[in-house]
Amino acid sequence: MKYLSIIGSTGSIGTQTLDVVSQHPDQFKVVALVAHHNIDLLEKQIKEYQPLVAGLVDENTFKELQGRYIGPTKLVGGKEALIAAATIQEATMVVTAIVGAAGIEPTVEAIKKRKTIGLANKETLVAGGPLITSLAKEYGVQILPIDSEHSAIFQCLEGQNRENVDSLIVTASGGPLRTWDSDKIQTATAADCLRHPTWNMGNKITIDSASLFNKGLEVIEAHWLFGFDFDHIDVVVHPQSIVHSMIRMKDGAILAQMGNPDMREPIQYALTYPKRETLHMNHLDFSKVLQLEFLPPRYDDFPALRLAYEVGRSSGFKPAVFNAANETAVYAFLDDKIAFGDIYKVVTSVLESMGPEDDFTLDNLLAIDRWAREKATSLMV
Repeated sequence: MKYLSIIGSTGSIGTQTLDVVSQHPDQFKVVALVAHHNIDLLEKQIKEYQPLVAGLVDENTFKELQGRYIGPTKLVGGKEALIAAATIQEATMVVTAIVGAAGIEPTVEAIKKRKTIGLANKETLVAGGPLITSLAKEYGVQILPIDSEHSAIFQCLEGQNRENVDSLIVTASGGPLRTWDSDKIQTATAADCLRHPTWNMGNKITIDSASLFNKGLEVIEAHWLFGFDFDHIDVVVHPQSIVHSMIRMKDGAILAQMGNPDMREPIQYALTYPKRETLHMNHLDFSKVLQLEFLPPRYDDFPALRLAYEVGRSSGFKPAVFNAANETAVYAFLDDKIAFGDIYKVVTSVLESMGPEDDFTLDNLLAIDRWAREKATSLMV
């Protein structure tokens, strides 16, 4: 039996994680559930899974939950809810399914408590790669990727002698703007960007998919997860999202992991690793016609991907600033405060404003994350 704490339980990854759990009631027990503000769904989850602890980060909805929930589950609120879920004694695995840099601190605390990490929060490694990987090594903690691309690479690398692997190939759907003319992309609306052709995801990650910021974040995450330098991490556009990623061997052979665009496959592999269990869903069917395309990224039209390689190679705090400025700008775009093309401009301006860097500690990381968000916000007033 694995005892799970799910941070971000009402989001896309969180709800699909619980669907996997429901398929294997004899293997998993949910001991903690934390969401941001979706009180109605969290209440339903508490009733169904009966965790020991549950909470809401948003203070207002947490107070409402306190006023209307009657039951044995202990309620926690505010940012403390994240730490409570990450460190609960009974949990053996913590699934970090929240979006953004908010995932960094609970992941750090979970590692210190020697919990296995099911990582769906890519920003944790993008911003805090040196810190997170060194802590995981120090405490002997395994980080299991949940993102479909990183799960694919993880699966392809299983059993391989790393000396025989030349490079990683991260696939990208290309997003909803993939076929747009160059002069139209900069004026895309939020509605345009949220029409993802193959994946059903949260708003922030869907916007990042449209700009290829998401793929840039994934390249940096792959560097920290698998230890490959940026010259040996490639990106290819694959609109069908069937091949989730690949590795290239030194003799030129390509190994790929394939499946329908459904996050439950990589989620379950992380939860059951190293075993594989039956999963009830619509699986890839080779009796039907499959047409798979692979195209080079349009770096000039989607410059965030090239910028991600630059900040990744620079290391230090630049990836954290890249992430924080983008996150701030994306939410401004979703609120109709800036244009789509302004997201990249805000991020580059914030990066250009960086001063000398301090030692890479958690406090300094969180401080520069706050600075980057404040700077980005000031540029959009």
